[in-house]
Amino acid sequence: MKGQYYTTILLIVLLAGCTIKPQPINYGTDGCHFCRMTIVDQQHAAQFVTKKGKAFKFDAIECMINYQKEIDTNDIALYLCNHFTNPEELIDATEATFLISEGIPSPMGEYLTAFKTQEEAQEALEKHEGTLFTWDELLKKFEK
Repeated sequence: MKGQYYTTILLIVLLAGCTIKPQPINYGTDGCHFCRMTIVDQQHAAQFVTKKGKAFKFDAIECMINYQKEIDTNDIALYLCNHFTNPEELIDATEATFLISEGIPSPMGEYLTAFKTQEEAQEALEKHEGTLFTWDELLKKFEK
């Protein structure tokens, strides 16, 4: 009976360690997994989480996209990026609308910004000009 108790506790601990959820980004401390720059911009950071629960943090969406070229993307469970109009809020990148506009600089110089809704992105487009992209369109643009 005692052995079953310890086995159950061990199983719970192991499963808890593999939780698929975003990790907080410690701005000014955490480094980008791709370019190694310190993540300071609270409007352009990104993160993906693997199916094993490991989080990879990036200082810009373009770093996340470029890094995924080096790995098996089938292992990624979540793609997340900061919501421009609500800094520090991580949103589902696959559902976001993206704007590339020289009117909104981003850390790596691609002028790439994410919005939670199409409407917010459209408002930013009208103000800053540029081009809107879905996640899939953005991936194709960065295939280079």
